[in-house]
Amino acid sequence: MSKEEFPSLNFPVSPRLKWKAEGDKYLFWDKRRKKYIVLTPEEWVRQHVIAWLETESYPSELIAVERQLKINRMAKRFDIVVFDRKNRPFLLVECKRPGVKINEETLHQALIYNKNLNAPYLLLTNGMKHYICAIKDNKIDFINQLPGFE
Repeated sequence: MSKEEFPSLNFPVSPRLKWKAEGDKYLFWDKRRKKYIVLTPEEWVRQHVIAWLETESYPSELIAVERQLKINRMAKRFDIVVFDRKNRPFLLVECKRPGVKINEETLHQALIYNKNLNAPYLLLTNGMKHYICAIKDNKIDFINQLPGFE
């Protein structure tokens, strides 16, 4: 693995990961999934997002990672969903590896996932650029900061 695959990212915090090497791969202990996970460039971004959400007072126990959902009878997996205290989706996060542009296709993917979830907020990120959207009455507004968690 090269440093280019795991660059410094544009987040105010970095995750603290318990690492181990296995051949030419690095694995880390994921406390949510309760197992070692191969560290990929997209996972690198996902772990930074989780660390950031936790520093912004999003409760760790309400953050779900890579869970399956059905879309038109097809199994898909979201990257991150933060639930509110009533167990309703609050924030859907779509992560891309660094270097992948966040574009209309990325937004479309998140919106398709969100049809099933109905989260009022979306976060799209490649680790370098972050786009946060508020969704209300089928209208998408880009906002400048994470929504406060109550």
